[in-house]
Amino acid sequence: MKIDWQARIRNPQFWFQIAISIATPVGAYFGLKAQDVTSWPIMVDVLGKAVSNPYVLMLVASNVYTTIVNSNTKGVKD
Repeated sequence: MKIDWQARIRNPQFWFQIAISIATPVGAYFGLKAQDVTSWPIMVDVLGKAVSNPYVLMLVASNVYTTIVNSNTKGVKD
């Protein structure tokens, strides 16, 4: 893999994309709305359920993969 990790790690947009690629399938699977997650204990509980669910983990992994890989280049590189 020839990905410029230094550039990505320094880019706040990359971290926002990673957060969205994790939060979206978790929220969709559990049917959450913004008002359902109003405290840290609720958030930790939802994340715990997500980590213990292989299907949700596969959804998150596929989202993170598509966030990392640049579809404009051949293979897995920048």
